[in-house]
Amino acid sequence: MFFRWLKRYMPRSLYGRAALILVLPVVTLQLVVSVVFIQRHFEGVTVQMSKELAREVNLVVADLPDRSNGLRLSIRPKAVAEDALPAVNQRRWYDFTGLVVIRELDMRIPALERILLPSDREVVLFLRHDDQLYRASLERSRVSASNPHQLFVNMVFFGALMTLIAFLYMRNQLRPITRLAAAAEAFGKGRNMRYSPAGATEVRAAGHAFLEMRDRIERHIEQRTMMLSGVSHDLRTPMTRLRLGLSLLDDEDREPLERDVEEMQQLIDAFLDFARGDAETAASERTDPFTLIKRVVEDAQRGGQKVELGEMQGEGTAMLRPRALRRAVENLMANARRYASDCRVSVQLTGGALRIRVEDDGPGIPADRREDALRPFVRLDPARNQDRGSGVGLGLAIAADIARAHGGVLRLGESESLGGLRADIVIAL
Repeated sequence: MFFRWLKRYMPRSLYGRAALILVLPVVTLQLVVSVVFIQRHFEGVTVQMSKELAREVNLVVADLPDRSNGLRLSIRPKAVAEDALPAVNQRRWYDFTGLVVIRELDMRIPALERILLPSDREVVLFLRHDDQLYRASLERSRVSASNPHQLFVNMVFFGALMTLIAFLYMRNQLRPITRLAAAAEAFGKGRNMRYSPAGATEVRAAGHAFLEMRDRIERHIEQRTMMLSGVSHDLRTPMTRLRLGLSLLDDEDREPLERDVEEMQQLIDAFLDFARGDAETAASERTDPFTLIKRVVEDAQRGGQKVELGEMQGEGTAMLRPRALRRAVENLMANARRYASDCRVSVQLTGGALRIRVEDDGPGIPADRREDALRPFVRLDPARNQDRGSGVGLGLAIAADIARAHGGVLRLGESESLGGLRADIVIAL
C-alpha cells in the first residue's frame, strides 16, 4: 500500500528517475555526515570552549566592581542602564552552535541575564552583580569553532559538482535508450527513422534486435503486397473473359451475373487497399484539415450522398498524410451511406489533438461489438442492415490502421445528435 502511494509521486521519465537515484543518496549522505559531524565535533568543541569562558566570566563577576583581586582578564564588563537589557536571548536561526553556547553559559554562569549572538565575530553577555547590570563583549572564537559553515559549503559545492558530472555521464549512457525508443515509436507510426545501435552492450543488443525485427516486418509487408498484387493481376484476365462472355447473354440473365462480377472486383480492390498499406508508406506533410475534409464532403455530395458539413472548430495546420486520411474519412462516410440515410462530418483542432467525427442516423453498433468491428474481415450483419448493401469488413479496419499510422486512434460510439454510429478519428499532435 505504501509503495503504491509512493509510486504516484515518482518521476515518469527515465531521466527523472535516474536523476533521483543519483541525487537522493548524495543528499542523504550529506545530511548524515553533517549531523554526525556537528554532534561529535562542533558540539564537543563548543562545550569545552564554553566551559573555559564560563570560568573566566565567573572570576570577573566575583571581582566586580572594584577588581580588588587585581585580575587582568580580557573580559572588561561595563555598567549599563536597565533599559539596555534585551527581553530574550538572541541568535540567528541558522546558528546551530549558538544553541550550545547559550545552553552551556546559561547553565554555568549564575550572574548571566541575557546572551546575544549577533554575528560570527561577537558574543554579548549581560551580567548582574549586586543589583547592577553589566555588559561584556568578547570574540565569538572564544566559545565556538571558527567558520563552521565552511564544512557545509564544501559539502554542498563538491556534492553538486560530482552530481553534475555523474548526471552528464548518465545522460550520455541514456541517450541510446531514448533514441531506440524514438525509432520504435516512429516505426509504430509507419515512419522509418535512421537508427544505429550505440551505448552499452545490453542497449546495443536491444538495438540490433529492433533492427532485425523491423527488417522482418518490412519484408513480410512487401511479400504480402506482392502476393496480393499478383493475385489481382492474375484474376483480371479471367474476370475480363467473364465480362465478355456475359455480354453475349440476354439482359435478364446478364444483369445479376454482372453484379456478381462487379462485387468480386470490389472485393479484390478492398483486399489490395488493406494489404497495400499506403498510410504506412506515405510521407507526412503540412496539411489544412478543414480544407481537406471540406473537399471530401463536397465530393461525396456531388456523388449523390446525403452528407452535411458539421462544426469546424479551431484553426491551423497539422502534419498529416492527406491521401490516407481522405481514404479513412471516405470509408467512414461509405459505411454511413450503406447503413444510414443522413451523415454529418465535423472537425475540431486544438493545440494537442485533431478530431474528425463522422456521425450517422443508422442502427449503430452495440457497445460490446465495437472492438470486433475494427478487426479486419469482421462483418456485424445482425447489428447492421445487410439489405442496404454488402461489404467485406475492411472499411473500419482500414480507417483504424490509418488513424494508428498517424499516431492516433479510431473510437466508435453513439451519436448524441443523430442517434446512430459516431466514429472519431483522434490524432495527437
